[in-house]
Amino acid sequence: MAYNNNNNDVRYLSPVTAEVKKKKYCRFKKTGIKYIDYKDAEFLKRFLNEQGKILPRRLTGTSLKFQRRVSQAVKRARHLALLPYVADLMK
Repeated sequence: MAYNNNNNDVRYLSPVTAEVKKKKYCRFKKTGIKYIDYKDAEFLKRFLNEQGKILPRRLTGTSLKFQRRVSQAVKRARHLALLPYVADLMK
């Protein structure tokens, strides 16, 4: 059996794509935010998932210093009933 393969190219069904990961950054350091207000529930909702859990640093890109401040602010807002402890489809 003779195969007629003039060029030795490897062909794929779909094009091969290299995954390019976006560089994570701390939005607080970038914008110069010093204080995280626990009374601003709409801002704090960005750091919660649909169930109301606090998102980890590896997903948000927040630095350790500000992650601690965010979690403290979320806990204070929960205590004052500005944010729920548990929710179904919060967003």
